[in-house]
Amino acid sequence: MSQPLLTISDLAVSFGHADSEVRAVQDVSFTIEQGQSVALVGESGSGKSVTALSIMQLLPYPYAHHPAGSINYRGEELLGAGPSIMRAVRGNEISMIFQEPMTSLNPLHSIEKQIAESLKLHKGLSGNAATDRVLELLDLVGIRNARQRLGAYPHQLSGGQRQRVMIAMALANEPDLLIADEPTTALDVTIQAQILELLNELKSRLSMSLLLITHDLGIVRKMADDIHVMTNGHIVERGTATDIFNHAQHPYTRQLLDAEPGIKPVRAEQDTPVVISGNDIKVWYPVKGGVFGRTKSYVKACDGVSVSVQAGRTVGVVGESGSGKTTLGMALLRLIKSEGDIHFRGESVNALGKAGLRDLRRRMQIVFQDPFGSLSPRMSVMQIVEEGLKVHQPTLSEQQRADIVAGAIEEVGLEVSSVNRFPHEFSGGQRQRIAIARAMVLKPDLVILDEPTSALDMSVQAQIVDLLRDLQSRYQLAYLFISHDLKVVRALSDEIIVMKAGKVVEQGEAEQIIGNPQVQYTRELMAAAFDLETQLS
Repeated sequence: MSQPLLTISDLAVSFGHADSEVRAVQDVSFTIEQGQSVALVGESGSGKSVTALSIMQLLPYPYAHHPAGSINYRGEELLGAGPSIMRAVRGNEISMIFQEPMTSLNPLHSIEKQIAESLKLHKGLSGNAATDRVLELLDLVGIRNARQRLGAYPHQLSGGQRQRVMIAMALANEPDLLIADEPTTALDVTIQAQILELLNELKSRLSMSLLLITHDLGIVRKMADDIHVMTNGHIVERGTATDIFNHAQHPYTRQLLDAEPGIKPVRAEQDTPVVISGNDIKVWYPVKGGVFGRTKSYVKACDGVSVSVQAGRTVGVVGESGSGKTTLGMALLRLIKSEGDIHFRGESVNALGKAGLRDLRRRMQIVFQDPFGSLSPRMSVMQIVEEGLKVHQPTLSEQQRADIVAGAIEEVGLEVSSVNRFPHEFSGGQRQRIAIARAMVLKPDLVILDEPTSALDMSVQAQIVDLLRDLQSRYQLAYLFISHDLKVVRALSDEIIVMKAGKVVEQGEAEQIIGNPQVQYTRELMAAAFDLETQLS
């Protein structure tokens, strides 16, 4: 029998030292054969990503270290390997798709430069040859108008587009082992299906091995040969996909398999007051060129959109990546410049200056799509969550703020004892809950939720959906819920707006949009979401 491509033996990972040491992974062992797909499955904080980062030697040393274990790739030990060995391996023989693309992409470099860097380093490509390969990769992962996107920077792309760029970078040198850490987290359902098909095709064509790290068991069922279930840093069950899904033995595995998103809510009353409304909202970005930098055309990110959100109700905004969903939310909050009339509680927001807007900020909050990018790495959880209280309620005492923050932290399912920790010490799902606590601590009238469950495993998704509904019922909150996950949209929304290329193509009551869509694009979107759900269930 040939030697496995990768062998992990008795791996242990610890953070901190002495009395503050935390053992994140312990006694983890598994192998990956050439051309095999292996999945690490578990909830946020189970140790999946830490194990994957150990393979690439990307953990923050010396704060993170390996008390024991071995990682052997093609007969060579990677634990403790020198920089020259790891440079040859990373991006060429082993590539990784990271969970949070906004923090993994360099904000100062164009998309073309970032993808071409790996091609130049490992393949010696430059000039037109490198550009042609970059265009081929962008087209492969579904980036439209790829040539026009070459000079774009990460902040100019949607979350899903950034994720696709990360996948293009990982596939650039056709690696032998691809580590995919939540590869479809930020992707809409139509692109998700395409990416999974692409990964399967490349795996077959290149005899590429795949280590899939995910909380989405539907994807695991479709993609994995072998499954290892992790919780609290240990592998508690392992087996073939067929055995795990049909004959799970461990209670934790059965708990994961039984987890479902929140059920469809009882719809809120329709005669509540309007909290925010936008009429004919336009956000156009100029495309300049030529010697004098004249405007040649416009990217119409949001083009004449009208929306209103009532107290105690949720308006879901759906559409593919780049359709303008997040742009609409940012425009309503006056976080980006836009044209059109915006009213909050009947008062025109357009006419307000900085001082007037500051008074409104407490009542208008947002949960951003990428929690790691929106949480300051230099601030503790306490400092992050209490910051809004210091600004908007300066008369509160330190103890009063601490009590309010503790309540908000408990509401989102985190331990109060975690308030003195920093964002990098949490999993992606835990960071998302911190972001929700920061928004909710001020008890706002309106919350814009931009993919608030995208980084969460299914059991936690159900908890967050229940939490959001409970808070909405208790405080009559108005939600603008932006998401590509139509199962969660179905569970939360009273009304749905469907966007495509910056325009609204259909809107109405949630039951009507999901059950009886009138527009072909909406029908395709719903079919992709719920057909995929059926295929993977």
